[in-house]
Amino acid sequence: MFLMDMMISVIFFILLIICILVGVA
Repeated sequence: MFLMDMMISVIFFILLIICILVGVA
């Protein structure tokens, strides 16, 4: 269950970075 929460957090963080990069670009 901890691994699943970690995966979700990592995916959300990556999506957030992509949104920021797209917004800057």
